[in-house]
Amino acid sequence: MTEYFEVHHRDGAARVGELRLSEPVRTPALADDVVDDAGSQWPERRELPEGDPSRVTILPHRGFPSGTPEEVQEAFAPEYPELDAPSGVVVSRETATDFGSDVYVLSGAQGIVGHAEAFVEAIVAVREAIPADSALYLPGVATPANVATLAYAGVDLVDTDRAVIRGTQGKYLTGDGEAFLEDLAELPCSCPACQQPAEQADREDCIEHNVNALQAELARVRERIRAGRLRDYLEGQARHEQWLTATFRRLDQQYAYLEQRTPIVRRAELTAASDDTLRRVEIQRFAERVTGRYRNRFDAPLVLVPCSARKPYSESRSHGRFHDAIQFRGHTVSMTSPIGVVPQELELTYPAQHYDSVVTGRWSATEIEFVADVLEAYLERNDYPRHIAHLPEDYLPIVERVEDRLGIDFEYTVAEHPTDADSLSNLASTLSGEPKYRKRERQHNTLRAIADYQFGEGAGDELFEDLHIESRYPKLRAHDADGEQLAALVPNYGTLSLTLAGAKRWLDSDVPTKRAAIDDFVPRGSVLAPGVVDADEDIRVGDEVVFEGPSAVSVGRAEMSGPEMAESTRGIASEVRHTETR
Repeated sequence: MTEYFEVHHRDGAARVGELRLSEPVRTPALADDVVDDAGSQWPERRELPEGDPSRVTILPHRGFPSGTPEEVQEAFAPEYPELDAPSGVVVSRETATDFGSDVYVLSGAQGIVGHAEAFVEAIVAVREAIPADSALYLPGVATPANVATLAYAGVDLVDTDRAVIRGTQGKYLTGDGEAFLEDLAELPCSCPACQQPAEQADREDCIEHNVNALQAELARVRERIRAGRLRDYLEGQARHEQWLTATFRRLDQQYAYLEQRTPIVRRAELTAASDDTLRRVEIQRFAERVTGRYRNRFDAPLVLVPCSARKPYSESRSHGRFHDAIQFRGHTVSMTSPIGVVPQELELTYPAQHYDSVVTGRWSATEIEFVADVLEAYLERNDYPRHIAHLPEDYLPIVERVEDRLGIDFEYTVAEHPTDADSLSNLASTLSGEPKYRKRERQHNTLRAIADYQFGEGAGDELFEDLHIESRYPKLRAHDADGEQLAALVPNYGTLSLTLAGAKRWLDSDVPTKRAAIDDFVPRGSVLAPGVVDADEDIRVGDEVVFEGPSAVSVGRAEMSGPEMAESTRGIASEVRHTETR
């Protein structure tokens, strides 16, 4: 059982955690000063140490270099006894399992760092084999340039070994690589070791600087994780070394691993600065839900419009002008990179109102292909009586590609620019004669569409069959025919917050629910992980979850994924907002 490590913040596979020693240590962190190695059992048998509450004791072990046959590792694998103190064990990709320790040290790490495929496969395999609430330690590999990538993959502890060795070789490390100290005309750092002319610095100064730079980079990584922005940082930082770029691209191919650990909502803005952004979990998940769960409920023409810099789109000046021309006679769907297509009902959802992209006036071939694929899948799922494209010239290759694939004829309304007078007049006249849909229909369709997106296909009709709306957009509240509140729209996230009545409807519906079984207690404010008996595997951070136990039923928003809830022995599984005793 993990007793001395707890995760506090999650950003994909990266975490800010706490080694609960006599003096707590925030991770990702350096392990040099908090780890005692009881030694290898290869040369001689080692006695079990007593342990120390101020340090992590690495139990007597047998490490194996990368490539050691699995049968050899199994034959010589040591037995790890329990220690009544913070403890760690040494594992390989092949031998990793739950030993009940707080820290797991990956042997042979130096043999995989620098090789993207081997590194990703090893980290994913080990991380999935050990408890979620345990720390993963990679010794002898960290530099200021690679530690963000290590953390992004799921590593919690590193050491200064490589930084020190590089310093003894006269190599000056930075967040974007390394240089020989003797080649520097100036020292590009403000740490204490660099407060001197470059020609006066020696290798001892280089060692000190390298360690300082690694510590500073770890602090930057922790702040990025807390803010939910590590990936944004990594897309630029990792490009300084080819293997790092290859590594995060390889990690993108491990979709199941990252998706399970990536929140479905957050307030952090997503920066779309390269084609790599298109492979992010948040982008792929949004596209999957829009093309697999969402269903258009408006009996009106489709009007494709460009996105806007301001989010949500409806608050922008350009979309205000589109609205004045459309006048509820068409169903507005925004086209954008890197999101794809955004129906008007989903403009508040993450990441549709939480991204910013680099605008060049030209779409890359990768962007065109991705958005065209999303638009094609969307139109295959949703039928419209007419298709109108109110788009600037650089969007047209996407629409034309989909026209050819699906045999759909679009009506084009832009003269020079979507917001010029002639273009808006064309849009208005193209929609003349089309009936307007009412405010009530718009509100109902919005809540039902968000329910489909959030809970699954058909959820909108199942949960809100008899629907009465209170308040104004975007703070809509869903009530049943008898006036009982079922849910409220949370504008910051574009998700529905269920009441107990809404949760019970969810449980009684045919829509797949997300449940967690809890022990015999009544939740007050939160459910801690030790109180969770079991949880659905598809629960993600930010999901609505129903907690059921012998004494109570509660509904809240998940702070852990389902697998993490079920196996963790520390931490908050969920905050709960409503509880009913049984």
